[in-house]
Amino acid sequence: MSDSDYIYVATPAGLRDALASLRAAPAVAVDTEFARIKTYYPIAGLAQLYDGRRAYLLDPLALPGLDGLAELLLDPGIVKVLHAGGEDMEVFHRMLGATPVNVFDTQIAAAALGVGFSLGYQALVERCLGRALPKDKTRSDWLQRPLSASQLRYASWDVVYLLQVYERQQAALADSPKRSWVAEESARLAKELPTLVPAEEIYRRLKGLAKLDGRRLRLLRSLCAWRETMAREKDLPRRWIAEDSVLYRIAKERPDTIEALRDQAGLTPKQLRKWGGTLVKLIGETRRLPKEDWPAEACRQGAPIRDESIARLRELVEEKARLLEVSPQLLATRRHLEELLRSVAAPDKRRPPEVLSGWRREVIGDELLQAVKEAG
Repeated sequence: MSDSDYIYVATPAGLRDALASLRAAPAVAVDTEFARIKTYYPIAGLAQLYDGRRAYLLDPLALPGLDGLAELLLDPGIVKVLHAGGEDMEVFHRMLGATPVNVFDTQIAAAALGVGFSLGYQALVERCLGRALPKDKTRSDWLQRPLSASQLRYASWDVVYLLQVYERQQAALADSPKRSWVAEESARLAKELPTLVPAEEIYRRLKGLAKLDGRRLRLLRSLCAWRETMAREKDLPRRWIAEDSVLYRIAKERPDTIEALRDQAGLTPKQLRKWGGTLVKLIGETRRLPKEDWPAEACRQGAPIRDESIARLRELVEEKARLLEVSPQLLATRRHLEELLRSVAAPDKRRPPEVLSGWRREVIGDELLQAVKEAG
């Protein structure tokens, strides 16, 4: 691809021309470049779109709001092709107050085709198109101006080859039920933006929940909600307030003094000075809460979920994945299996396990549920 195959758009007239061309395409490849080193919310540095003829590199610093782009992204008649599009969705929501509809995510499609789960863009392009892309600009400063010619070329490649991968995947998915799986999973991206998840639900994203009893799980929920609220209000990265591992350790050990926090939690001296008193107070308040206030998944009978139970279900998932020629994790991850086991012990009608909803229920969910019931 030559330099003339992309257009850098930094004027209102250029933006109008770019959007007019893009609106005529049946499918548009979409990507963003952004910075998120010192903030909770992403700061857009570039939005790239490709219609099959030319890549348009839209500059949100020169054109705040990118007038007209939201209408394009919300047009249900145009397929928006993304790769691992969760963060791009966050960028668009922050920048435009809107997220793309009619989305096709090539990373999800790769899993459905058995190519690999959570496959990176460069790896997918190389596997699908035989093209090796450079990786030296992945940590580039996309907020600097002017952007270099090499940065712009790199940004254009992110959408040009993306559309080619999409076309290959569309052909491979033709007349397959997997096509609807990809559509359903791609549509979920906009519904599960971490920046929009209620603060009280953020704890569900941490690992090791099954190893905590009800009191500790309730404390972890409070700790994660506190951190999330602080991060959003101050626009700071979560890790600057406290790492996941630190919150998990606090929930597990339940230190009740500043000294215990220092010795057991792994907070930095600065974090301890800033948040220590607040954390001790939060731990104390959570200790006094009744069992009725525990998270629903904690109100289960018997011992915590055993690795043996997960292993048996995982074998079933892997066998089904071989038959369907898909990545096993697309069918069910460990989190899915833990949710299922908890739901059998303590049903929560408000929040059924993900593996028993949507396309997964028919493909693997009912089979897994039957296996759990038969195991007693």
